[in-house]
Amino acid sequence: MGDDDYDQFYKVVLVGDATVGKTHLLSRYVKSRLPKAPTATVGVEFATRIVQLSNGRKVKAQIWDTAGQERYKAITSTHYRRAVGALLVYDVTKETSFKNAAKWMEELRQSAEPDIVIMLVGNKVDLADKDPASRQVYYDAAQEFANQNGLFFYETSAFTDINVKEAFERLLQEIYDQESRGGNNEGITDGLRIGGLPEGEKQVSSCC
Repeated sequence: MGDDDYDQFYKVVLVGDATVGKTHLLSRYVKSRLPKAPTATVGVEFATRIVQLSNGRKVKAQIWDTAGQERYKAITSTHYRRAVGALLVYDVTKETSFKNAAKWMEELRQSAEPDIVIMLVGNKVDLADKDPASRQVYYDAAQEFANQNGLFFYETSAFTDINVKEAFERLLQEIYDQESRGGNNEGITDGLRIGGLPEGEKQVSSCC
């Protein structure tokens, strides 16, 4: 597919505590590999990918990887503007990262689009599969949280590539389906979602 061959444009953000694996998930999805020299994300970075949905429509996803450290909060929260989708990531072996999901969810709903579609993602299931005693967040508890808050939910492993493509593309499909059902159509012209970079945001190089 060419860079201009798409029907919709969606801005998606990856949010969650530091070290839950957001950068790894994005790299695995966009580049089919993990970063060669992973480092903590500073501020925000993004990558793009064009995806064909189940109905044949093509969407261009601009996926922003945001830093999880508190000191970058003022920078990253401004990049939630105009986001129509989000992957809210926690680490299944770190209960605190799951407890903080509620805080990240509220920040998204305050700063992103009013009808933002959120996918809750429990990452690092490979660690829990290798050592079941390391799991601190159980599937049923996360599913219940997702149900109570109107979120979609997947468990993933960026390391072993479990459910990574499925989580991203289910999110994109749900965004499209919501708009098709008559969601917030602001910024959509002739079937193409217009948005791009919010005012004041600068383009940076694609995420590693």
